This record gives sequence, C-alpha cells and structure tokens, in this order.
Amino acid sequence: MSNKPLSLSVIREQLYSAVISDALDAAGYREQCMVTDIPMLPRTGIPRLAGYCRTTLWEDIDFEDPEPYKLELEAVDACNRDDIIIAAAQGSSRSGIWGELLSTASLNRGCAGVIIDGAIRDVAAMREMQFPVFAAGVCPYDSLNRQRVISRDEPVTLGRVTIESGDFVFADEDGIVIVPQKIEQEILTAAWEKVHAENEVRDAIRSGLGAQEAFKKYGVL
Repeated sequence: MSNKPLSLSVIREQLYSAVISDALDAAGYREQCMVTDIPMLPRTGIPRLAGYCRTTLWEDIDFEDPEPYKLELEAVDACNRDDIIIAAAQGSSRSGIWGELLSTASLNRGCAGVIIDGAIRDVAAMREMQFPVFAAGVCPYDSLNRQRVISRDEPVTLGRVTIESGDFVFADEDGIVIVPQKIEQEILTAAWEKVHAENEVRDAIRSGLGAQEAFKKYGVL
C-alpha cells in the first residue's frame, strides 16, 4: 500500500484489537493492552471504538468538593473530533462517573466515545444515543462528593499501560489496545498488512491446506 496514513473509517472497518496488538508485539511494544482486574466492556451495544486519547485521572473523595465537576467539564469542552475520553478511576464503583448529559455534551464536540476504568450510569439513554462506551461497571450514584477529576491531559496508567493524550486507542470485544502517538502510522499500517495476509491464509486453509503447512508457507497465525 502507499505511505498515505490509513483513514479512521478504514481502521474502524478493517482492523481489530488483536491484530494491532500483534503489530505492536512485532515492533517490540509488548504491553500495550489494558489488561485490568475488571475488564472494560462495551456497555451501549457498540462493540468497536477507535480514536485519539484524552486522559483524565480520577480520585475517590468523601468531602464536599469546593469546585464540583470542574475538571471533568473542562475535559469534555476540550474534546475535538474523534477524541476518546479515557477515565482512569482505578476501577472504582463508588459512583457512576459518566452518564447521559456528559455523553450529549461530548457528542456535540465530535467525541468518538469514552473508556471508563470505573462505573457509569444512564446506560439506557446512552444506548439510545448510540454513544460508544466501554466501562468496568455500572452504578446509579452521582459522582458529586464521591469522585472527581484531579488532572487532565496528563499521562495515566491503566493495566500497566501508560497512556498520553494523543495516543491512538482501539477497543472491541477482545479488549483495548493503545498505540503510542510516535509509532501510530507504522503500527496501523503493519496491522492492516497483517489483516490482508491473514485473509490469504484463511482462504488457503478453507481450500484444504493444513494448519502446519499454512504457517510454514505464510508465516502468519
């Protein structure tokens, strides 16, 4: 293929988390998947999500917040088209830190979806909006005086992966993979090439080629 970067529409339609992870492995980046104690699952019926990270770091609190919702609202208003808000909340289920109103405001900014290492609420409303949400859990409590954002657009760590705003993220039913910004084009192009190689191997196996023979011939598994 040409050196022209893959479009997001092609990435969303043709790639998947496992093949991107394989491309990262081959490049020496072997811990780029968000493997957490509580998996973040698609919660609104949309099983694929791809775009650019905008990070937020959350903490649990047990006092009256003097500036409620301040940084989370700033994070939403700072979203650009195809951004994905990453909420690093350490898997906390203390409250539902994301819901319908934040989703509506994010959509207005062109946000592609959110990934919440914590709980959400208003799931039915967000499903009706067709807003992509991956989250560790659900909880009806409001975040007010329970949880808050303490920084945004700063590096966060989820499942041993350090994530920075601007990194590429792809999520599907297999999991979530982060591509560092500096190697984005290289990795996504390699993943695209592996998808097409796998298609060739699949066709050969369907035509009767044995698994061992196919791997020996194509070197793809």
